[in-house]
Amino acid sequence: MSLYKRAMRDAANRPKKHFHVMVKPTGAVCNLDCTYCYYLSKESLYPGSHFRMSDDVLEAYVRQMLEAHEVPEVQIAFQGGEPTLMEVEFFERAVELVHRFRKPNQTVSFSLQTNGTRIDEAWCDFFCRHNFLVGLSIDGPKDVHDTYRLNKGGRGTFDQVVAAWRLLQKHRVEVNVLCTVHAANQDRGLEVYKFFRDDLGAGFIQTIPIVERATPETLPLAEKGWHEKPGGERPLYEQTGSLVTGRSVHPAAYGKFLCDVFDEWIQKDVGHMFVQLFDVTLGSYLDIHSLCVFAPTCGKAVALEHNGDLYSCDHFVEPRFKLGNILQDKMASLLELPVQQRFGADKKTRLPKVCRECDVRFACNGGCPKDRFTNSPDGEPGLNYLCPSYLAFFHHVDPAMTKMAELVRKGRPASEIMSIR
Repeated sequence: MSLYKRAMRDAANRPKKHFHVMVKPTGAVCNLDCTYCYYLSKESLYPGSHFRMSDDVLEAYVRQMLEAHEVPEVQIAFQGGEPTLMEVEFFERAVELVHRFRKPNQTVSFSLQTNGTRIDEAWCDFFCRHNFLVGLSIDGPKDVHDTYRLNKGGRGTFDQVVAAWRLLQKHRVEVNVLCTVHAANQDRGLEVYKFFRDDLGAGFIQTIPIVERATPETLPLAEKGWHEKPGGERPLYEQTGSLVTGRSVHPAAYGKFLCDVFDEWIQKDVGHMFVQLFDVTLGSYLDIHSLCVFAPTCGKAVALEHNGDLYSCDHFVEPRFKLGNILQDKMASLLELPVQQRFGADKKTRLPKVCRECDVRFACNGGCPKDRFTNSPDGEPGLNYLCPSYLAFFHHVDPAMTKMAELVRKGRPASEIMSIR
């Protein structure tokens, strides 16, 4: 079962104290130079750092995470940069700390997002022994994937990533696909989906639209990518500016990509292929919001840097959104700070009028605040850059989602939709 399915299952009865932490044990450091990876630029926030999480920070994180939660299942999630640069021993210590601090009747699930290029037998053995859910970043067939997902030498990584996928499958590690949607694959939704389903044998797919904001001043450097350039030129990626890079998905193309995938999925794959956004959309028809992007408010999904600094969100790791450090203050207290409460509430209170009156607001809720940098037709600021995509997608899937929601309410599997449409 994917973490997203688990989240949907638990969301309806979730107690008040619950938050998600995206842990970055190597900070922004990665062994790849993916052209669109904005997080590479965050390295400049910590000049002189070795970018390795200390045992003190790891212990503080695990202890505070387990102490603060009042839910029966707690998620420990590692991302990067590239977290496997920490080596297996670091994660063995994390598992040991979980066993030490876990409350009675508290279940802990582990996940790790990776580019896959360092996965070997030892990693697979570790993941298998401790039931890690592994997210593997892959953008589609070789020509698509190798457009932007490059190593330090500027070469594509497709062959390494597919080899990692096969090795994880061989060891029966639960592995999901994370696919970014951008200029190179935005018009190839069905092809990309069939590649994951038919060639890789994937069972769960998460899509993330690439939207790289820039200002007139930062755009020329941003177009070259967010890794460090010769001479040290590198802009710090911040959520400012109304321009986007040429790699960014077109405002309407993401919706077309999703609709093409949905039309294949709804005919053949409901119940055995899980596309995160489709699960989340069905949840909204049942008044369950399991993903912050489409929830009415946010602020409960924070990012933890390698040195213990806690930020409002993974997409807002920049000085103005730093909440504090978990070696000085507990995470739960930092999440209750007025500034973080406002950050979460602003998602709802700053919706433009066109969103407040929109017939798909119940499913969209304005999308992620990081993408709200365009103006509505009447000139009001705060409209999501991807609004054309969301409108097209949510309208397109409404008839099928309505029927599936009716099936679920009657205690029947949503997969019955394939036989009654």
